[in-house]
Amino acid sequence: MFEKIDHIGIAVSDLEKAVQFYRDQIGIELKGTEVVDEQKVKVAFFPVGESKIELLESTEPDGPVGRFIEKKGEGVHHISFRVSNIEEKIKQLKEQGVALIDEKPRYGAGGARIAFLHPKSTGGVLVELCERDS
Repeated sequence: MFEKIDHIGIAVSDLEKAVQFYRDQIGIELKGTEVVDEQKVKVAFFPVGESKIELLESTEPDGPVGRFIEKKGEGVHHISFRVSNIEEKIKQLKEQGVALIDEKPRYGAGGARIAFLHPKSTGGVLVELCERDS
């Protein structure tokens, strides 16, 4: 079951500049940053109600976010849905013929377990499944 929108991931070229905009101009409180080596990104978290804005800056040009920015420019990278049992949701979606990028969960920012669905099955939108302890 999808519980809620966990976060919206936004690809940015300059994390510091983007943080200043969201924090200082829009007025959303920055809750922290984290480097996720496996995903080749540095992430800044901005809680908004029960969801978050996640700013993503590539730490390597060949990382997924770096390639996204090179191809499409800065902007919304993915939408993430919170699930309570990621393995079960992956299995269910696979059985329904949904194209998956990840058939097994992997580590994501904030201690989450994540898996991505392929945009060819989601109307061109990169969708992430996200399971968190809290």
